[in-house]
Amino acid sequence: MPAQRRFGMDHEHYDWSPISTRDILRWPEEAPLALVVVVNLEHMEWNAPDGSYQAANLAGGSTARPFPDYARISHREYGHRVGIFRVLNVLQKYNITPTLAVDALTAQHYPYLMNYCMNRNVEFMAHGISVSQMITSNMSDAQELEYIQETIATIKMATGTDPAGWLGPEYGESERTPQLLAKSNIKYVCDWANDEQPYPLKSPEGELTALPIMLELDDVIAMAHRRVNVDRYANMLTESCDVLYENGSDNGRLLVLNLHPWLIGQPFRINYLDEALSTIMKKPLIWTATGSEVTNWYRAHNKQ
Repeated sequence: MPAQRRFGMDHEHYDWSPISTRDILRWPEEAPLALVVVVNLEHMEWNAPDGSYQAANLAGGSTARPFPDYARISHREYGHRVGIFRVLNVLQKYNITPTLAVDALTAQHYPYLMNYCMNRNVEFMAHGISVSQMITSNMSDAQELEYIQETIATIKMATGTDPAGWLGPEYGESERTPQLLAKSNIKYVCDWANDEQPYPLKSPEGELTALPIMLELDDVIAMAHRRVNVDRYANMLTESCDVLYENGSDNGRLLVLNLHPWLIGQPFRINYLDEALSTIMKKPLIWTATGSEVTNWYRAHNKQ
């Protein structure tokens, strides 16, 4: 479905829908705000396969260095070795069930980590093959479908369950990705960052819902790319929740927060996440849920 330039929308993945014209969305117990916390577990390869694509501005380390870039590789691996345990402990403190975006190479090569997470209350979401292998439009239909299905099969083999959700490495998609995800029985996708509510994506096969991440609150986007100070980042989290909570009293809002343990799990950052969540969770009505819980509720209760 290549984009066709025209007035208004230039693709047909979904209908344009200004929030001011929609039916009222209500969350369980009339909560104004639903909070989903996505935690990324993504592997960075030393040598990605020939023909694969890695984002040019991939965060980690200090600056890009000649092979082998030990600083970036080991900086990112810190999340698997140390940071993830801090992040999970903070979320457990506030009874927040995380949605873990796990790539295939993490699921395959880190059995201790996978078992550790499976013994906690989490939902697993598919996150591609690795952060070094993004989906792009250079793939053929067959190559992309194989990539998606290999990811799903690997996650299922590691966890025993089919993942319902998808987050592309570095938000990568081609023009055909939503259709291929629906065809592969994925129920929701987090790559589209254009709303404060879920919404349906069009697909001739299967049912697919967009669960939009709040892109500027992604810890990597904010602190690694935009160089936002960690104390300001914590304020961004609480200020965003204040506005969404207020707006949600009229029409329910959604905050999908995307976190990376190699970054937010550092010892000088984790307390800022803790303090921000402490402030947020003092609000009387916030529905903390997984990606599947939110999208299932939306499908069951929203007029589409």
